[in-house]
Amino acid sequence: MAQADKQATAMEMSDDPSQLSNPNLRLFTLRVASNKEDRVRDALIRKTRIEGLEGKIGRVLVPTKRVRSVKQGQRKDADLKLYPGYVFIEIEPDKDGRIPQDVWFMVKETEGVGDFIQASGKPHAMTGEEASRMIGEAEKKDEPELKTDYQKGDRIKVTYGAFEGFEGEIEEVLADKGQVRIITNIFGRPTPLELSYEEVEKV
Repeated sequence: MAQADKQATAMEMSDDPSQLSNPNLRLFTLRVASNKEDRVRDALIRKTRIEGLEGKIGRVLVPTKRVRSVKQGQRKDADLKLYPGYVFIEIEPDKDGRIPQDVWFMVKETEGVGDFIQASGKPHAMTGEEASRMIGEAEKKDEPELKTDYQKGDRIKVTYGAFEGFEGEIEEVLADKGQVRIITNIFGRPTPLELSYEEVEKV
């Protein structure tokens, strides 16, 4: 394989965590500035390409999970970081286990990077099991997890549907269904209703 092809393959792995990885790569953890995880990841990928370090650096990961919130009847999906303040980077160490000097300086001079997680005074690579779990989390493409601010005891009003205008108190939040169970008065009698987050709002 030509050198250019090797470099292209290496960068595909950095940009897409589902790609197969160089077996010599080890996963290291970086502390980074809060709320700058994505910016640091993108900068590391870009600088790896510019400095020709594709053969020594693999994937750069910011594991997230997709969450869905509902406010005022509107659904909104967003990516929630699983490890705020951290970025994970695959590096091929030297034979003595140290991070290559050119990689070390490139990473440390990237804006927003604090330091490597260390053990015994040197950057600590994850075990194979830890790395597999971390990469698995980064690759997950689950359905969005429903997130809500509703709690048991909240007073809510039905905003549309057959029971629009009725008010009641939340008896139970059914997070797995994206619903709440409320008790309201219908024809003068306490009546339980199960309604989706989109059908209600806090009073």
